[in-house]
Amino acid sequence: MNRRLLILGIAMAFMVSACATPMTRQEKGAATGVGLGAATGALLGQAIGRNTGSTLLGAAAGAVVGGIAGSMIGNYMDKQEQDLQLAVAGREGTTVQRYQNDLAITMKSDVLFDTGSSSIKPGGSDEIARIAEILNRYPETRVTIEGHTDSKGSESYNMRLSEERAKAVADSLMARGVDARRLTTVGLGPSRPIASNNTEAGRQLNRRVTLMVTPIEA
Repeated sequence: MNRRLLILGIAMAFMVSACATPMTRQEKGAATGVGLGAATGALLGQAIGRNTGSTLLGAAAGAVVGGIAGSMIGNYMDKQEQDLQLAVAGREGTTVQRYQNDLAITMKSDVLFDTGSSSIKPGGSDEIARIAEILNRYPETRVTIEGHTDSKGSESYNMRLSEERAKAVADSLMARGVDARRLTTVGLGPSRPIASNNTEAGRQLNRRVTLMVTPIEA
């Protein structure tokens, strides 16, 4: 049998079997890790033993290691999501959403800043403090801080404002102990609206800062 096809078949078998039944997020993380681990193990087994037996043994070993790693990531993000949801519960200005193993923390700009300003208001500072406390409990994540605006005003003005607001949030997080090496900032201006800019309600939703929290995988 062609060696490459054998290796690919092993990895696909692990992944397809994992998708056959409904799974929790943690189980999906484990299944992904199993598939990737199996493929890596198979390649190592083939490289070391250069025979089918070594390939199968390598796949089995890789599946075990990969499954553990995937399960740990899913569980880690599960716990972080739960803590974040508790931290923002009952607060209208901040929401937490889950996308597989990534978390999106969205804060309304009207809570954080005055109109046209990138200086964080006292109420916004309190909101960031709650988020920083949770981020410090879970250091094995990276955070991309996205600034967003509505479409009023020139695009260049909005891009600059969104960049300044993202940086202001990053500075506030760092002041509360979040490691600067975990943080990246980006200003997106009006380029990614989540509502219509034709109404005030829509523009208010578009004015926001989103923290994309992703796991640091070993």
